[in-house]
Amino acid sequence: MGYYILIGIFSLISMAVSQTLKAKFRKYSQVRLSNGMSGREIAEQMLADNGIHDVKVVSVPGQLTDHYNPITKTVNLSEAVYLERNAAAAAVAAHECGHAVQHKVGYSWLQFRSKMVPIVNISSNLSMFLIMGGIFLYASSNIPYVLAFGVIAFAVTTLFTFVTLPVEYDASNRALAWMKQKNIVQPQEYAGAKDSLKWAARTYLVAALGSLAQLIYFASLLLNNRRS
Repeated sequence: MGYYILIGIFSLISMAVSQTLKAKFRKYSQVRLSNGMSGREIAEQMLADNGIHDVKVVSVPGQLTDHYNPITKTVNLSEAVYLERNAAAAAVAAHECGHAVQHKVGYSWLQFRSKMVPIVNISSNLSMFLIMGGIFLYASSNIPYVLAFGVIAFAVTTLFTFVTLPVEYDASNRALAWMKQKNIVQPQEYAGAKDSLKWAARTYLVAALGSLAQLIYFASLLLNNRRS
């Protein structure tokens, strides 16, 4: 019951942050850029200003599907961001280019995060099966090893969520610094872009804290059963 209460609390927080983020993007989508640049043009300009000439800016379907792919060297922008000429689109386009800049300069947190991806793919798929099976085995047969392995696997995914935080915050900081330095946007437009990225970052923060809370809960099950 305690686990479901925990999940419920963080689900509500995550939903509230997500809804606020969507509202912010709708609001700042109404703030037209005085320079008339589209998200694609913003991205291409930021890449060029940072000496990045081997990364392409492409359009992908969906909403909030924007991402940088270091393998294909593409900045992938959702259709709305790619085509639109507003503060929200500028914020997202510049943020994703921030990841491309990180890749170029060898940003340490991005490199660490990339190295974690293969093991996280495995641990994220196995952790819940191990934990649920481990809880049953521990309760019925007093065998702690499966649950312990599950907690370790879940700890890896939790660590990944926290490693993601500096990567995302740094990409936003690079984007905002570039927009201000190059006078890409006017003060009102900059304020909208900054607010948009602030709420986008909070989605990652809530995810990390939620994962940490679950990890502490699972670890407490293991420790409490060992004491009993």
